[in-house]
Amino acid sequence: MSVFERYLSVWVGLCILVGIGLGQVLPGVFQLLAGLEYANVNFAVAILIWAMVWPMMISVDFASLKRVGDRPKGLIITLSVNWLVKPFSMALLGVLFFKHVFSGLIPPADAEGYIAGLILLGAAPCTAMVFVWSQLTKGDATYTLAQVSVNDAIMVFAFAPIVALLLGVTEIAIPWSTLILSVLLYVAIPLIAGIITRRILMGDKQDETAIARFTDRLKPFSILGLLGTVVLLFGFQGQVILDRPLIIALIAVPILIQSYGIFAIAYGAAWAWRVPHKVAAPCALIGTSNFFELAVAVAISLFGLNSGAALATVVGVLVEVPVMLSLVALANRTRPHFPAD
Repeated sequence: MSVFERYLSVWVGLCILVGIGLGQVLPGVFQLLAGLEYANVNFAVAILIWAMVWPMMISVDFASLKRVGDRPKGLIITLSVNWLVKPFSMALLGVLFFKHVFSGLIPPADAEGYIAGLILLGAAPCTAMVFVWSQLTKGDATYTLAQVSVNDAIMVFAFAPIVALLLGVTEIAIPWSTLILSVLLYVAIPLIAGIITRRILMGDKQDETAIARFTDRLKPFSILGLLGTVVLLFGFQGQVILDRPLIIALIAVPILIQSYGIFAIAYGAAWAWRVPHKVAAPCALIGTSNFFELAVAVAISLFGLNSGAALATVVGVLVEVPVMLSLVALANRTRPHFPAD
């Protein structure tokens, strides 16, 4: 790894501070960028995510995609953790902390909103950023695409019933515009671009080394896209952090416990089941990160823009990148303990 990549967590920390600072110094610019959105999907962030996701999409081998079913362990772990464990553990942690541990620090009405926001986060597994985390852990690009695709298909049917059950409401309207636009922007478009690029690079010789050389040259731009995303996200929400630091910290506690706990369950299961590292790391990371655009959209539609639920989903956005980078580092350090293939 280059020095720049080795100290990526340091640069992310600096970008968090830069984002908050720029949000205060140039509020008009960040308001303009924040307004470039539709259905809670921000187009400025989408462009940066393209820079991160495109290199991995170039590595997707469609000829081997049909053989993913021959190695079902990674998919079984991902789906089990995402849909049988994660939503319910997040609800349990929300009740534990906001009904009991933090009960003397916040009004009961606010606690209900924060719990609702946490539940929405827990029921929405990641769609886009998991490609970035997979790339940083040298994950199998083809297998990662299969995991994301299956999760998205299940989410269409399972998200609303699980959220309705845990929130105790009778009906949850899925924001289809957010779901469809997110999948289109974060998966479909970079995947199509990756397919075209791959065909051009391989040419008639079917040369895989050309793809490796090209993606290596793209790596700095992918990292810059990640850092730019951090600056934007914290610039958009910097004022919230400065205005309500205690509440932000309290909401972050169960999210942090959930993130590291879910990773431990999925990664530990993959290790015990002897899943190769290039599959094990992405299968654990996809369950740890969240589809925060969907969670934010549902929180706003159900509870309002200024609700505690909406705030909790925003905290999930802010916590995600630093937490996921720490887990990427852990996955990379523990690679020797997993089968190579």
